[in-house]
Amino acid sequence: MRVHYERLVEAIASYGSTVVAYSGGVDSALVARAAFDALGQKAVAAISDSPTLPREELAGARELAASIGIRLVEIERSELDDPRFVENPTNRCYFCKAGLQDELGDFAMKNGVATVSYGVNLSDLGEWRPGIQAAKERGARFPLVDVGLDKAGVRAVSRDLGLAVWDKPASPCLSSRIPYGEVITIEKLERVEAAESLVRGHGFRDLRVRSLDGVARVEVPEGDVARLVGLRDAIVPTLRGLGFREVVLDARGFRSGRLNEEHAGITHAR
Repeated sequence: MRVHYERLVEAIASYGSTVVAYSGGVDSALVARAAFDALGQKAVAAISDSPTLPREELAGARELAASIGIRLVEIERSELDDPRFVENPTNRCYFCKAGLQDELGDFAMKNGVATVSYGVNLSDLGEWRPGIQAAKERGARFPLVDVGLDKAGVRAVSRDLGLAVWDKPASPCLSSRIPYGEVITIEKLERVEAAESLVRGHGFRDLRVRSLDGVARVEVPEGDVARLVGLRDAIVPTLRGLGFREVVLDARGFRSGRLNEEHAGITHAR
């Protein structure tokens, strides 16, 4: 795995300087680490502090950036300022990433930074990710793709480097819990964030609480479903107390991208 990392560092070094679109997840953390090793103070990590980012994720991202050593810039923004995003169409992520890339591009220009780098890996290219197209159109760089790293490769390299998040479950933005076509509001995002924090407090590491027109659908990995059901009397009332009119414990188990599949079968890049 060391040779893969050396190639990544070499690729980013060729940029001269870069702003890493950083979230604290394993992909962007690996790019941030490589950028810092390649460019030192000519690399900066920028995180979008918005209502779609859980506060727990922001806290973890801050700690991770400090452990890497890279300078972290927090950009306050709200996707909810864009009515196209709020309407929640199937290409919702396009508008999010377009706005983010515009802001990161402005930051880079004002600070004399040559490029903006994202933690997009080869596996992402086989999924429904309109945000990738928006970033690409605006000149973003994808160093993980350039050196041929997929999701498994990213995790393997990150484990070899000792990055604390090497096995961290994916955690897309909170708006991904709301099905396409249902309007996104700050109240819904806050309710989902609180619900997931409560369920996580029972020891579930990988989970989703989908917000389906006022119904909370709790999903955990198939191997954890029995334990989730056993905690029904503790979990269901607390989630109802957050304002959900009904709570469903999904017996099928968690699978990433399920809302995409349920909406016209979106399963791959287009």
